[in-house]
Amino acid sequence: SEPLLVNAARGDSVDRPPAWMMRQAGRYMAVYRKLAEKYPSFRERSENTDLIVQISLQPWEAFRPDGVIIFSDILTPLPAFGVPFDIEETRGPIIHSPVRSEDDLRALHPIDLDKLQFVGESLRILRKQVGHEAAVLGFVGAPWTIATYIVEGGTTRTYTTIKSMCHTSPDLLRGLLSHLTKAIIEYIIFQVESGAHCIQIFDSWGGQLPPHMWDLWSKPYITQMVREVKQRCPQTPLVLYINGNGGLIEKMKETGVDVIGLDWTVDMADGRRRLGSDISIQGNVDPAYLFSSIPALTTEIRRVVECAGPKGHILNLGHGVLVGTPEEAVAHFFDVARSFDFDAQLEDFA
Repeated sequence: SEPLLVNAARGDSVDRPPAWMMRQAGRYMAVYRKLAEKYPSFRERSENTDLIVQISLQPWEAFRPDGVIIFSDILTPLPAFGVPFDIEETRGPIIHSPVRSEDDLRALHPIDLDKLQFVGESLRILRKQVGHEAAVLGFVGAPWTIATYIVEGGTTRTYTTIKSMCHTSPDLLRGLLSHLTKAIIEYIIFQVESGAHCIQIFDSWGGQLPPHMWDLWSKPYITQMVREVKQRCPQTPLVLYINGNGGLIEKMKETGVDVIGLDWTVDMADGRRRLGSDISIQGNVDPAYLFSSIPALTTEIRRVVECAGPKGHILNLGHGVLVGTPEEAVAHFFDVARSFDFDAQLEDFA
């Protein structure tokens, strides 16, 4: 009775690889662009239940992926624990009061889930809409990644402020990461109790840390999150994705998550060899392949699936869908995923 994606995340036998795409709802879809013209504020689109559900279901209605991820943002819960922010179309997220002192840290408070009811209600509606035909996916940002925004004051290309804090104010940074860890744990539980089958943890900027620094400043907090969530929601698969994770994938496995998301810079065969067969993997077609010819895209999808093997693989891109991606290529991606038949392949092999 479980969705195909959940079974694959747990490492159970499946007859084909389940497939979804990171950023599968968004600007590459004409229907989304039309809606965004009517509602130009990203905050409104991602914090209004009706709009969240409508946008989340756009790729479901168009392509029937095996996972329907809630349309949201990793920064969405920030105001619920005391960090107001804005999103500007050209600059991205803006944190007007970065946390850079003990006084700033003391101004934060435990997460107030009442301020995130639009997330919970959206997940409940999505769960009813897709039933058992697809997994409803929730997601969160990892503590390190969320901290980069809160400390830097928004997006950055250098991460110099927070990286300096690792050495100049380590106790302050540890206090911030501990606060974020507790808040994110409660946010994950909230999403699961609201209907999410599976949760993806995005440590988007974890790959900006040298591996030994990731061991110090990201891994312990993700490990704590995984441990506590599994104590309270043992049946919920957890996925960990890091952009630029080639040097970290063995370390990622040590956090205890159920699925490791590989970006496209890691060869799938090498990733499977390094991780072993006792954990599931997700990915990792290069998003640029969706701009190539249909035969080239088909060949690459088949190569990735064959390298991953017939168990414990969720087909995905190695990053989010790119702006301008042809919708017919996205449709073909899911058509190819549905064309696999592992049972028949095993019979042919026998």
